[in-house]
Amino acid sequence: MSQLPQPTGAAITESAVPIRERMEALVRRKQKQICDGIEALETSEKTFGADSWQRGNDGGGGTSCILQNGDVFEKAGVNISVVYGALPPQAIARMKVDHKNLKASTEDGSVKFFACGLSLVIHPHNPHAPTTHANYRYFETWNEDGTPQAWWFGGGADLTPSYLYDEDAVLFHTKHKEALDKYDTTLYPRYKKWCDEYFYIKHREETRGVGGIFFDDFDSKPADEILTIIDTCIDAFLPSYVPTLHKRINMLFTEQEKQWQQVRRGRYVEFNLVLDRGTQFGLMTPGSRIESILMSLPMTAGWLYDHHPEEGSREARLVEVLKSPVEWC
Repeated sequence: MSQLPQPTGAAITESAVPIRERMEALVRRKQKQICDGIEALETSEKTFGADSWQRGNDGGGGTSCILQNGDVFEKAGVNISVVYGALPPQAIARMKVDHKNLKASTEDGSVKFFACGLSLVIHPHNPHAPTTHANYRYFETWNEDGTPQAWWFGGGADLTPSYLYDEDAVLFHTKHKEALDKYDTTLYPRYKKWCDEYFYIKHREETRGVGGIFFDDFDSKPADEILTIIDTCIDAFLPSYVPTLHKRINMLFTEQEKQWQQVRRGRYVEFNLVLDRGTQFGLMTPGSRIESILMSLPMTAGWLYDHHPEEGSREARLVEVLKSPVEWC
C-alpha cells in the first residue's frame, strides 16, 4: 500500500493508520472467518479454493474464495478486493449525484480512487435453504497532491428464500438490527427500508428477497465510528444465517420445489445483471475481473414462460410478501 498517497490532516481519520489500510485488514480477516463458518456445514470433501488476481501491473487486486458443486452448497463465494487507479468520467458522473465534492482531473476527466470491500453470495442446493448475500465496502478519492477529496462506506446483507419460513427472516433481521442498535437505533429502520427499495425488481414489481439492511454513501459519522459499525455488522452475518442452514439443508424436497427454486433464481439473475449498482460499477471500471464480479450468479436458474404460483400455495405466499415487504422485527 506504500505506493498510494497518504491523506493529510484529519479529514478521514484521527488514527495514525489510514482508514483504507484498516478496512483492508478487516475484510481479509472476515473473509477467513466467514469461509470457515460456511465450510464447516459442507458434508462433502469440497472446500473453499482461493483464487488471487491482480488488476494490471499497479492497480491492486483481490482474492475470490469459491466452493462449488458440494453436497450442501451449489455455489458459495466470499470475495475481497483492494483496487486503485483512475476512475473514468462516466463513473464520476454517476457518483457526483451523491458526492458533489468529486472533481475530475482537468487533463483526462478521471479521478484517482481507492476501493476496498468484501462481498459474498451463498446458493445452497436445498430449495428450503435460502440464498444470502452481503457486501461491505469503502471508497475514497483524492486530489493530485494526495489530499482527500471524498470518502464513504456502503454495504449490507440480505436474505433470498425460495420458501419462506418466517422465523428465518426474523432471525436474519433481528441479528442485523441488534448490530446497528449498538451504535444508533435510527439506523436499522432506515437501512431496512433502503434494502427493500434497493432490491426492488421494477419490471417484476417485487423485491428480490425478504431484505435485510442496505446503505451507501455513508459519510455522516466519523470514519472511525463507521468502520466499527461495519465490523459489527459483518460479525452479525454468520449468527443470522448459519442456524437457518442447520434447520434447512437436510429437509426433503420435491422436484416441483426444486423447479420453483430455479424460477426464483431467475429473478436473482435479473436483478444482478439489470439493476445492481455494484455489478454496473465493476463492469465499467477498467481492469475489473469479470469472474469475480459475476461470482454472485447461481450455477443454475430457470425461466418459465408466464409462470404464476397456485393460489393459496407456499409459493404464492412468498410472492405476496415480496410485493408487500414485512416488518420482521
